[in-house]
Amino acid sequence: MGKYKNYTGIDFFRLIAAILIITIHTSPLASFSVTGDFILTRIVARVAVPFFFMTSGFFLISRYSRDNDKLKKFVNKTACIYGIAILIYIPVNIYNGYFNSDNLIPNILKDLFFDGTIYHLWYLPASIFGAWIAWYLVKHFDYKRALIASSVLYLIGLFGDSYYGIAEKITGLNSFYQVVFQVSDYTRNGVFFAPVFFILGGFIADTYHKISFRNSVLGCGISFALMLAEAILLHYLDLQRHDSMYVFLLPCMYFLFHAILHFQGKRLVWMRTLSLCIYIIHPMMIIAVRLLAKVAHLQNLLIENSMLHFLMVCFTSVAVSIVATALLEDILRKNKKPVSNTDRAWIEVDLKNLAHNAKVLKKAMPPKCQLMAVVKAEAYGHRAFEISTCLEKIGVKAFAVATIDEGIRLRKYGIRGEILILGYTAIWRAAELKKYDLIQTLISYDYATALNKQGVSIKAHLKIDTGMHRLGISSDDLTDVEKVFSLKYITICGIYTHLCCSDSLEANDVTFTCEQINRFYSLIDALRNRGIIVPKLHIQSSYGFFNYPQLQCDYVRTGVALYGVFSSPHDETVRKLDLRPVLSLKSEVILIRSVPKGDSVGYGRTFTAQKDSRIAIIPIGYADGIPRNLSCGNGRIRIRQYIVPIIGRICMDQLAVDITEAEDIVVGDVATFIEAKAESELAAPVVADQTGSISNELLCRIGARLPVIEK
Repeated sequence: MGKYKNYTGIDFFRLIAAILIITIHTSPLASFSVTGDFILTRIVARVAVPFFFMTSGFFLISRYSRDNDKLKKFVNKTACIYGIAILIYIPVNIYNGYFNSDNLIPNILKDLFFDGTIYHLWYLPASIFGAWIAWYLVKHFDYKRALIASSVLYLIGLFGDSYYGIAEKITGLNSFYQVVFQVSDYTRNGVFFAPVFFILGGFIADTYHKISFRNSVLGCGISFALMLAEAILLHYLDLQRHDSMYVFLLPCMYFLFHAILHFQGKRLVWMRTLSLCIYIIHPMMIIAVRLLAKVAHLQNLLIENSMLHFLMVCFTSVAVSIVATALLEDILRKNKKPVSNTDRAWIEVDLKNLAHNAKVLKKAMPPKCQLMAVVKAEAYGHRAFEISTCLEKIGVKAFAVATIDEGIRLRKYGIRGEILILGYTAIWRAAELKKYDLIQTLISYDYATALNKQGVSIKAHLKIDTGMHRLGISSDDLTDVEKVFSLKYITICGIYTHLCCSDSLEANDVTFTCEQINRFYSLIDALRNRGIIVPKLHIQSSYGFFNYPQLQCDYVRTGVALYGVFSSPHDETVRKLDLRPVLSLKSEVILIRSVPKGDSVGYGRTFTAQKDSRIAIIPIGYADGIPRNLSCGNGRIRIRQYIVPIIGRICMDQLAVDITEAEDIVVGDVATFIEAKAESELAAPVVADQTGSISNELLCRIGARLPVIEK
């Protein structure tokens, strides 16, 4: 679940795809079999360019995008590569007489933006256009609509390519494609061809449930067989203007990419650079091999023999590209900037543990009961973006937040599931509830009627007060509850209550909780008796789920349990589940000072060295969520294998620890304040207990200025 896994299969197939591109441009079987060469170069090798598009989309396109930085970086990088490639081939274009052609300026502009300044470079501007279109479609729509829109573009391109023989016989269509061909000699450009493959790549990346290797291979084999039949039929009927796109190329690439993803291991970044160099340089090597053959009078061997010609071009392209890759890697290594998001302090979230917890919780729930992930307060300090996007990818479809602005942020992150606002929303923001498809909690009858008067259709869950006396209509006010169901603009799609002491197994607390549950279900029965169709119900939060597992509801609101911790290390529960902590809070040693006996450290001189001491300074403080009452020896941290005490007062941005007994600690060592291990003495519940609070508060207070590292 990290940002990038080690997809070795992608790295290796980059090289295979680059060789397939050479295959297209050298026709290795032409000397031996026309049909065989057609199958190899016009069918098999056609997977190469779509693979490159899908790979770019896999790492670039995601509906969980907060800004356009990734797109800008991709466009700038691709434009830079395109510019270099254009410069490389200027001598070739001069030799070919390109700059002596008629209508030079319009042709340069057309080639620059659509066709490429030499025949194979069309891929680079196509990548830029395709990325832009795919990014816009996925960011503003869901994948289904984005795929439909891009498939329509693909279909338009198809009838200017492999199916052109049909389009040219229809007057209106033929006129349309003649205009298209005036702008671009090929329809396989970024407007028609690239977007659907970019989106397919992004869709596969955002989909948690992958296709098994067996089914991937089977699906690819069937799709390829259908594409083979399609291509041969089109060729036989002489319908093709070009032969680069097919209907069955789409499912073939979908299954092929899934199969490739099953090969994981060490990341081979250099192979990405190598394949790019081969792609760009191979036409130059075709020219070089032909020139060598002419000078050495080896045309029969190196040109007329198509297989030897292909092998020679491959050899020279790979050899030159290896040298170029080595030089580029050396330059990049020297100019590589250090990672800056872990230079002071950071939050580390283990998304594998999060996914594990969600799976364990869902397995323990009754059939048809949904997990409602509570991601308010930045997902209890874990950061709402990382947590909510991960959860939706693994199948969680319901979320709960505290405020409308938290709900809006989830929508802007790309979350499509249900989002319930647990708290109050100002009446005048009713239109925003509808705009962002948020579900509002009705906190009282008066609030519900006021919201209804706004004249905006709103989805809502009705909160029932069964004894907590915080929010909700009293369970005794059956009349008011019934009236809410008749409000014109309010659609009640859920009813819930909150159990105020479900975390306690004390006899009187258990009795009170059972009374709350009985009041809730008595109200529900009364509504049913009055002919009201009861919507989905939910009662349990994390501790309600742990201690009252017999309840049968439609949702379980999981907050602290989802993050793998108890509120307190002393909590006992009826149900025991294998939950794993998700969050660690870390910093590093930035300075080590020698403090003589009798000298003091920090504000107020609250620490005085009782002997010659070594003090480590850590750049994290109460502004980052470290409770100030852990000062003066009340708190501890881990550096390497040592647990060392916090000394003096914790400052806003830094603190000090005594490392006198840990002589091998050095500057740069990681300092851990909260550890994502259930049995650790630095687990969140233990640290919170030391402050006289609960882990919920401790985690929620972690500073927003800290970056998040996904583990």
